[in-house]
Amino acid sequence: MADPLTCLVAAIFFEARDQPPLGQEMVAQVVMNRVAHPDFPDDVCSVVYERKQFSFTHDGLSDDPSDYPTYWDRRARESVTEVAQDYLMGQTTGNTSTHYHTLSVAPVWKTKYEVDGIVGDHIFYTCSRENRNC
Repeated sequence: MADPLTCLVAAIFFEARDQPPLGQEMVAQVVMNRVAHPDFPDDVCSVVYERKQFSFTHDGLSDDPSDYPTYWDRRARESVTEVAQDYLMGQTTGNTSTHYHTLSVAPVWKTKYEVDGIVGDHIFYTCSRENRNC
């Protein structure tokens, strides 16, 4: 499997490259929160590539950001690489989100979580204090 930087860059790039900087940071924070959470794998690549957890990993398209050569994709790669490096070095948004989805979908699991906020077109969630069976 790839190194943590490569995996985190891919997650941010494919999940949030078109989002505002805070949205990219929030996706990075979700990955890092999962790494620290006992219910998820304990390394970045295992979290990112856990079965059907992030949509880009099972959409049938390349998971390598360098396969997307447009000017805007190259710029996004540079930006998300900086975000990934910062979060691997310990930067944090301070939020506890472990889940998110776009505004265009309504997953059945969302009722088990508390909304932390909306950034760009993503809603971020943390396990509800009332429902610890998330």
